[in-house]
Amino acid sequence: MYSQVNMRLIGTLLVTASLCLNSLRGEEDPFVKIDPPALTGSWDCTVQDGDLTYPSWFHVELSGYRTLVGSYVGQFGSARPISNVAFNAETGGFRFELPPQWEKRTKNVVVEGTLKDGSIKGVTFNDEGKVISFQANRAPSLEREGKTKWGKTIKLFNGENLNGWIPRHADIPNGWVVRDGLLINETPGNDIMTKKKFTDFKLEAEFRYPEGSNSGIYLRGRHEVQIEDNYGMEINSHRIGGVYGFLTPYLNAAKKPGKWQRLEITLIGRLVTIELNGKKIIERQNIPGITSGALDSDEGAPGPILVQGDHGPVEFRKLELTPAK
Repeated sequence: MYSQVNMRLIGTLLVTASLCLNSLRGEEDPFVKIDPPALTGSWDCTVQDGDLTYPSWFHVELSGYRTLVGSYVGQFGSARPISNVAFNAETGGFRFELPPQWEKRTKNVVVEGTLKDGSIKGVTFNDEGKVISFQANRAPSLEREGKTKWGKTIKLFNGENLNGWIPRHADIPNGWVVRDGLLINETPGNDIMTKKKFTDFKLEAEFRYPEGSNSGIYLRGRHEVQIEDNYGMEINSHRIGGVYGFLTPYLNAAKKPGKWQRLEITLIGRLVTIELNGKKIIERQNIPGITSGALDSDEGAPGPILVQGDHGPVEFRKLELTPAK
């Protein structure tokens, strides 16, 4: 019987012989890492489904020698992993699929497209199986240089009325009212957002909710910081203080429902720092892309502060923003 050392030696010789034979045949060495293909990186997408337009996002990266993997944000749900992306470097064509999340379908979500001249045109399928189109551009880096200088603090909510705010959907009743100095989502069903748009800022919000409620604040209308009754629960990116589906807080600093709570958020480019009830729970973390429910995928543009109102009741007594100069 061969010893383990001899078996290892024989295995090494066989691998070496195979590589040499491939070289003599002119075949590519499968164990030589290739340069990242042109498809790698993050892509901001705009999807057209009949009269409906909605944003989407995906990211592709090289894993190991030559496997392409990534993550995807669709019309619903949160960021989810892509286990394999097929890409033809000669034609620019690519394809990936992944299981449904909150979509009302049983078949996989399929995305196909072609990368040409730095942009993408492609197709996917809606829940009825109809082919719909999308186009995508590279997501901007949003890197900032130098030290941030801050302007004058703005009261987004004046405590008296809805001046400066508009409902997200004009065809859905607006359930937001002002009573006793509070901004209240009295009848959940519609989001509300500022008329003004912002780029980099510091945001302070004081809020409370009843047991089991769910809301959120969208930064620039694109990145949701979760507000939800998660007192005492294990932390994850879908719970209070997390950037939905992307960034998980260091700890759960939530109070019990019915208590006033305080969020302090600083967003500079993609870097976000979040404090909940005086405790820093996310510090200078990079937000990879848009979260589901975003207004659009134009990440390089200013955007409003949007408060989610389609899930559950929530009250705010303070919403103030300090913009960067």
